[in-house]
Amino acid sequence: MRINLTSVFVEDQEKALRFYTDVLGFEKKHDVPLGGEDRWLTVVSPEDPDGVELLLEPNKHPAVMPYTTALVEDGIPATAFAVDDVRAEFDRLSELGVRFTQEPTEMGSVTTAVLDDTVGNLIQIMHTGS
Repeated sequence: MRINLTSVFVEDQEKALRFYTDVLGFEKKHDVPLGGEDRWLTVVSPEDPDGVELLLEPNKHPAVMPYTTALVEDGIPATAFAVDDVRAEFDRLSELGVRFTQEPTEMGSVTTAVLDDTVGNLIQIMHTGS
């Protein structure tokens, strides 16, 4: 068994696609119309295009807004992405105008930072040193 799909709920799929591709650097994998304005929209890491897909899922279910709002208000990331150098990625993304709610922080062998994805989520970037 392995993980091949995970998701984040987003307020606007098109805006999310632009942020996750143009800013974070992921690549669009699937973009399938589902009727109306909703799509099966996934992105992948260019480092592993056949790896785990991230579904940019519409946040239309009534349970989603209270859940995602509570996570953001409490500063809890919806998911985490691995990076090689948290400080370098923080600097790169900050120059692109990304808002961080947590600057790079070392916690033992793990360094993390938390950013706002502009579509309703906090996302953690992290690196685990050896």
